[in-house]
Amino acid sequence: MTTLTATDNSNDWDLLITDANIATMDSNIDAPYGAIENAALAVKDGHIAWLGKQSDLPTFDVLATPTVSAKGQWLTPGLIDCHTHLVFAGSRAEEFEQRLQGVSYEQIAAQGGGIASTVRATREADHEALFVLAKDRLNALYAEGVTTIEIKSGYGLDCENEVKILEVARLLGENHPVDVKTTFLGAHALPPEYKGRSDEYIDLVCNEMLDQIVAANLADAVDVFCENVGFSNEQTRRVFTAAKKHSLPVKCHAEQLSNQHGTELVAEFKGLSADHIEHLDEAGVKAMAAAGTVAVLLPGAFYFLRETKQPPIELLKQYNVPMAISTDFNPGTSPLCSLQLMMNMGCTLFRLTPEETLAGVTCNGAKALGLKDRGELKIGLRADIAHWQISHPAQLSYQLGVNKLLNLWILGRLN
Repeated sequence: MTTLTATDNSNDWDLLITDANIATMDSNIDAPYGAIENAALAVKDGHIAWLGKQSDLPTFDVLATPTVSAKGQWLTPGLIDCHTHLVFAGSRAEEFEQRLQGVSYEQIAAQGGGIASTVRATREADHEALFVLAKDRLNALYAEGVTTIEIKSGYGLDCENEVKILEVARLLGENHPVDVKTTFLGAHALPPEYKGRSDEYIDLVCNEMLDQIVAANLADAVDVFCENVGFSNEQTRRVFTAAKKHSLPVKCHAEQLSNQHGTELVAEFKGLSADHIEHLDEAGVKAMAAAGTVAVLLPGAFYFLRETKQPPIELLKQYNVPMAISTDFNPGTSPLCSLQLMMNMGCTLFRLTPEETLAGVTCNGAKALGLKDRGELKIGLRADIAHWQISHPAQLSYQLGVNKLLNLWILGRLN
């Protein structure tokens, strides 16, 4: 082993983690999970400066370098929740109870429930109320090792309230250790005041809404719910075209309930991701593969809605389409604020392997957000590092109810 000295400060690190097993999730390392055992990792200026076998550790200033022993436990990249609707007000627990008693979604909607009830409550809530609610949810994800999250709008459905939701999401990112990425989802549903005038509403989304949001720098991407109960393929194209004019990447709620070919459309625009995709066909998978579009699997919604048609997992594997996994946390179809639960569901419901689910919330989650600086533990990338009390990475998908997170560093800072 290289002799460690107190005089050679050629490696002036801010942090050194020793005695670790590291699931790097780096595909260039020929081992499951990209694992390096009996390893060490060094951090400088918020990024990974060195990692490898501890026996290969270069010289460093022992006295000046803060050092933490992982005590033989595992490090992974910080987790990434790449599809959430975290900012909203109100609860739909009573509707959940009604559905269990046999009341149909259509009946609930006719009574003013469904997404309309969430829109109503969110419009009535001010910035402070929405911030407090969303921060509690974000804290729950953070406690499970989440270091990056995407937050969509979509419960305002008018200019003032879509802006308000995205302002709250940006405020969360400024006042919380977790890095927040925002997505404008004005084309989430048709607001009551535009009933029967969906094209006019899309005009509003593409022009006034998007112009205000871009001017205020409130969105990192644009999303559309392309579905027979949402917006048509052609309306989705209009929103994507408007986003492209503003140089914003696009993504799509696609093929959740039927095949409207939204996935092929988002691939045509070289979009970041197609999400849900239970009804995706081979043509859509091929389009994703050609465009580099990520498949975002949302097992929470699949479970909560008691769906039976699964995403085409084998086709996605056949065409080497990266698969991310996310909570889809929202009040109506996935009120499940646990990314580790989604990992377990990815295994039990979709038959993914634990390695595939961990990739889904790390390297592939980063790809779904267009982020190249995280999702793996690799020299030069962000030092977003989760330290777990586990004997094997598969435990992260296997066990629920016991939080095994020991430490969490974001940009090299212990949180």
